[in-house]
Amino acid sequence: MDALANRNQLQDTMRRIAFTGPESSGKTTLAKWVADQLNCPWVPEVARDYLTERNGVYEQADLDAMAIEQVEKWDLLIDEAFVVYDTEMTVFEIWSKVKYGEVSSEINALSSNQHIDHYFLCAPDIPWEEDPLRENPTDRDALFALYKQSLVQKNVPFTVVSGSLEQRQQRVLDVLTAQ
Repeated sequence: MDALANRNQLQDTMRRIAFTGPESSGKTTLAKWVADQLNCPWVPEVARDYLTERNGVYEQADLDAMAIEQVEKWDLLIDEAFVVYDTEMTVFEIWSKVKYGEVSSEINALSSNQHIDHYFLCAPDIPWEEDPLRENPTDRDALFALYKQSLVQKNVPFTVVSGSLEQRQQRVLDVLTAQ
């Protein structure tokens, strides 16, 4: 895994990478790992702190507030050469569609304007970790299909990561160091 620490091995075009996928699919674990390996900044998921402050209670308008705050956090690192995002706007789109049956114009606009060079879609093939902020322990496979469909429709570069933590890390490493 030390090879990832050598930034010279990274593809020149990859500057912003994001981890996306259903709840409890390993996004944060991988985002932290990559940031550590690259010694670069990562932007945590804003929703976790936002929802913790509100004891997990929210309404549809809160999704817009969280999405805006997420982008504001990204913007703080605009001058960094390489940044890892723990989440991105597809999460807010799918969350909103599933929970409220629609996506706001704000989230749609933020999604259309986000610039991510490569997405890593985390498969839900790892055990569910109970958390009072998580809502969907039984439909992660259906949610994963929605994420995959969305990324395909957006025609963005993405890689599915699955399996053990070591397999996921190796897959990310392979993509980041591909010639």
